[in-house]
Amino acid sequence: MYAIVRAGGRQEKVAVDDVLTVDKLAGEAGSTVTFPALLVVDGDNVVSSAAELAKYQVTAEIVGAVKGPKINIMHYRNKTGYKRRMGHRQPYTEVKITGIESGK
Repeated sequence: MYAIVRAGGRQEKVAVDDVLTVDKLAGEAGSTVTFPALLVVDGDNVVSSAAELAKYQVTAEIVGAVKGPKINIMHYRNKTGYKRRMGHRQPYTEVKITGIESGK
């Protein structure tokens, strides 16, 4: 069983016990968050209608905060002696999917 969820402006394919990195979420390590399901596949059964998807709930536990790769930014203006180097690391949150339940 797997689901497609919306997490941080992107769509991610998740299954139980998957660990994924999403945009920074409010909450501390160990707290629970829920994601809206866009599609649920359970064997041969594919659920994609909005009325049926409202019954499904994808829960995840926050593992912790992580940072993305270093991005180097260089500003340079010719013939003036101006150069500036900056760097950036985007903050992310790592979550572990704990369940895909239907509220039948």
